[in-house]
Formats: sequence, C-alpha cells, structure tokens
Amino acid sequence: MIAQKELLIFLIAAVAMAITPGPNMIYLISRSITQGKKAGVTSLLGVMCGFLFHITMVAFGLTAVLMAVPFLFSMLKISGAFYLLYLAWQAIRPGSEGVFAVQGNLSQDKPFKLFTMGFLTNVLNPKMAIFYLSLFPQFIRPEAGHIILQCFQLGTIQMLISAMLNFTVILVAAKASKWFNANPLWVSIQKWIMASILVALAAKMLLTKAKGS
Repeated sequence: MIAQKELLIFLIAAVAMAITPGPNMIYLISRSITQGKKAGVTSLLGVMCGFLFHITMVAFGLTAVLMAVPFLFSMLKISGAFYLLYLAWQAIRPGSEGVFAVQGNLSQDKPFKLFTMGFLTNVLNPKMAIFYLSLFPQFIRPEAGHIILQCFQLGTIQMLISAMLNFTVILVAAKASKWFNANPLWVSIQKWIMASILVALAAKMLLTKAKGS
C-alpha cells in the first residue's frame, strides 16, 4: 500500500489536473448543454473508461514502450490532434449548432456514440499518457507491494476525483442551456470561441514532446 502522506500529495495533483480545462471537460460541457444531463453522464462514463485504458497501459508498462518509440508516440499525437480539429470543424461548420445551443427537433446522438466519443476524446490525448507515466513513478515504491496494484490504486483515486468534479460540471452545464438559449448572440460567439480553443488544444497536443526527448 502507498503511504498516506504520498497519497495526499497525489490527491492534490489529481485535483489540479481535474480542474484544468482540456478536451475531456470541453466535450462533457458540450454534450451536457446540447443534449442534457443524461448525455453528459453517458459521455463521462466513456471518459472514465479512457482513463482506465491509460492506467492499464501504465500499469503493464505499455505506455513506457509507446513513449520510447517516437513513431508510435507521433501517431498518437497526430490522431488526437486531428480528432480535436474535427470537433472544431463540427462546431463552426455551416448549419451546425453551437455547444450552448439547445437541440430543438434535431436528432440526438445515441448513448453508444456518446460513450465512444467520450472514450476516444480521452484515449487520443497523449497528455494523459504523459501525466500518468510522469507522475505514477513518483509515488510507487517496489517495497510497498505489487507495482501493478499500486498503479491501479493511484489510478482509481484520480478517476474518482475526476468523476466527481466533472459530474458537477455536467450538472451546471445542463442548466446553463436555458440562459444561452435566451441570448442567441452567445450561440454564435461561443461556436468560434470553442473552435479556437479546440484548435489551440490540437496545436498544443502536436507540440507535446515525449518524456526525455
């Protein structure tokens, strides 16, 4: 088991990561506002499974291999960046609804698609792989027990913190749609703001370097 003092420090780091806006939070806000709380929660489940994917990769040393092979890391970066650019285009394409616009009679995405997009938004973000790979070794001690179990212990804590904070974001975002619907000018403004943020995140993702490079 990991020492309580080290768990406290990790807890602070996990909270800091969870409250930092990124692709996951942007996607959850978008879905919660356009399709409601249920869609936001479904998307959150996908994001949480994305976290589990990264944690499993780190626990079994796969992420270390990924970061050691520049080609694989580059492919992950490029895939994630293009996915964000795709989301940016979806926000500003002609006839598109903004993330703060209420979906009137438009068709809504089904739960499976919401879950899958949440999962991919997280999995295709190399920042998460770097975060886990960089942070976990600081708190894992071989003499404290099985390393894989320690990884999943840390990962579970991070996932729970992220789930609680993002669920709060979902609840707030779902209620915000009424205000934005009453102020249509914001619908147009937010589309370009959101697209700009997504493009900036994509650029930052492409510039992210593998550990030790």
